Amino acid sequence: MGDTYTHGHHESVLRSHSWRTIANSAAYLAPHLRADHRLLDVGCGPGTITVEFAERLSAGRVVGIDYAPDIITKAAADPDAQARSNLEFRVGDVYDLDFADDSFDIVHAHQVLQHVSEPVAALCEMRRVVKSDGIVAIRDADYHAMSWYPLDPILDRWMDVYQGVARRNDAEPDAGRRLLAWAREAGFTAPTPSASVWCFAETDSRSWWGSLWADRVVSSSLGEQAVAYGLSSENGMHEIADAFRRWMASDDAWFTIVNGEVLCRD
Repeated sequence: MGDTYTHGHHESVLRSHSWRTIANSAAYLAPHLRADHRLLDVGCGPGTITVEFAERLSAGRVVGIDYAPDIITKAAADPDAQARSNLEFRVGDVYDLDFADDSFDIVHAHQVLQHVSEPVAALCEMRRVVKSDGIVAIRDADYHAMSWYPLDPILDRWMDVYQGVARRNDAEPDAGRRLLAWAREAGFTAPTPSASVWCFAETDSRSWWGSLWADRVVSSSLGEQAVAYGLSSENGMHEIADAFRRWMASDDAWFTIVNGEVLCRD
């Protein structure tokens, strides 16, 4: 894969990825899982959702792929992953999946299409490896649909910087609203769209969310790229980090992320 991943794999990024579960990130797919299914998890990252899939598909097979070898090594080394004989992690390219046609009952991609330069081509490749009666399940955030309170012009600047970095990387940060169109363009004739939200407002969740973003904007690839692309100074990124800390310190703090979802079928 030649795409540039906006976030990179700093600890602050993996902190977010490791929080994800079927319940909070794949509930729209959960009713369609059968114990004997074969499932491919594209862009699996550290593999928390992937491991849960393997637990549910106890008589089936689950393969998690990611383009980053270090992340695959980390996922495979997790004790929960090693306990599942029906689970495999491997390095893979979403544009050139190393599987035969019709290999899987389900292909799952969570927060992946927003980061690739050719989302329709990626979907076509996922469609190739799923069975004719199978499902390609896609879910992505929509950055311009995010909302927060209290309002802060520095957080508005964060949004502008993030949009600028992502688009400089030829990615689509507002992918959520485009998933249905991309699914149709990829040839799926019976897509089922939906949406769900993450909400960070309770004390623990807002502290977790605010602190990881305060770290991410100054320590991850996002911060490095923002400065390199001339979209912010290092001081400007530290100001954004401080704005996230101010936000999470408020008892009234609220942050909502809208996620688009599509069950893609033929």
